[in-house]
Amino acid sequence: MNEKRSDDLRMIAWEVTRSCNLACAHCRASSKKGPYPGELTREECFKVLDEISSFAKPIIILTGGEPLLREDIFEIAEYGKKCGLTMVMAPNGTLLTSENIKKIIKAGIKRISVSLDGPDSTTHDNLRQVPGAFVGAIRGIKLAKKLGLEFQINSTITKRNIKLLPDIMCFAKDLGAVAHHIFLLVPTGRGKEMEEDELSPVEYENTLKFLEREIKNFPLQIKVTCAPHFNRIVVQSSPEQGVKLRGRGCMGGVSFCFISHTGELQPCGYLELKCGNVKKEGFKKSWLESEVFKNLRDLSKYKGKCGVCEFRFVCGGCRARAYAKYGDYLREEPYCIYEPRPS
Repeated sequence: MNEKRSDDLRMIAWEVTRSCNLACAHCRASSKKGPYPGELTREECFKVLDEISSFAKPIIILTGGEPLLREDIFEIAEYGKKCGLTMVMAPNGTLLTSENIKKIIKAGIKRISVSLDGPDSTTHDNLRQVPGAFVGAIRGIKLAKKLGLEFQINSTITKRNIKLLPDIMCFAKDLGAVAHHIFLLVPTGRGKEMEEDELSPVEYENTLKFLEREIKNFPLQIKVTCAPHFNRIVVQSSPEQGVKLRGRGCMGGVSFCFISHTGELQPCGYLELKCGNVKKEGFKKSWLESEVFKNLRDLSKYKGKCGVCEFRFVCGGCRARAYAKYGDYLREEPYCIYEPRPS
């Protein structure tokens, strides 16, 4: 068996519920309201946390949907902390109140992430598709700041808001965020309906080069997500910085995985390939033995230019974009304009 070392499992995004009070245009889930059948029970969640902590200590991101719509969310978070796991949460901000922020802190959650896709209501609400989403998120963020709960801002970048990226970065700083995580749209889930809003390969490359320049002097931690060839750009610009990179740009199935609301494991939330179920195969067996995961960890199986690129060890290409474009998650990243050097 091509066994994966447990210490390589660094992060898990767990869709604890699909219920949500928003209807974001780019969301992987077709989620609004709920409840949704088949969601893991509290006891099943506890069992998953026990199993994960028995062999690894990754960060667990409690996400959704809207995690605050799950009634036992604080119990799940507290149980994970007791298991020795780092628990964080990704609410949309609109449901944050003084009462539940205090519960979040008491449960041992050290940081939340709130998504802002623009510096104003017009831009943010356009993507979230619910009027007042921006005002509600800002109200929640300010309460978190006031009560001492650390938060980061997440932003999904598309043609709709690309020109506002510098403003969004400054806005995150002014709000008092500790980090700004910038996501490049992946056309899956309802995001398939936004393909015309996705950055072109050239725009994608130029945006990553802009971020590589800005990251050096920006006062917040900037992390670029769903854009694996950002690592290639870092190495090209500054080989000494490249030495500090940890792992590949695409972590899906390698050091990261996603658990759906029904317990299905996937490489990430955007690559909807079933890799086992926590109720059937169990988490550990799925993580270590899934054929998809093993393929993703074996760079010799990658095809096209991703299979021969000299930067494949730090990049790996976006497997979800390859799957969306070609129906083959091992094909080359379709949005990368770099041509590998002949070996």
